Amino acid sequence: MSDTRSGGTEQIEADIEAQREHLAETVDQLAHKLDVKAQAKERAAQVKERATTETGKPRPELIGAAAAVVLVVGVLVWWRQR
Repeated sequence: MSDTRSGGTEQIEADIEAQREHLAETVDQLAHKLDVKAQAKERAAQVKERATTETGKPRPELIGAAAAVVLVVGVLVWWRQR
């Protein structure tokens, strides 16, 4: 009968340890969500990665899009002043 109790105790201890690990992961996730500065840095890194090539230069399609926007704004300003 003591074998079933010790087995039960070991199982309870294992369950407690698993719950502690799960709780620690949850607390880490919540702390990360509340760290606005770290999230902003991560987001900036993601945007930079998407906007540049592997060599670190801006993507050509973004340069073209920016030039088109500048051109359209310039034409609109010129047209409004006429």
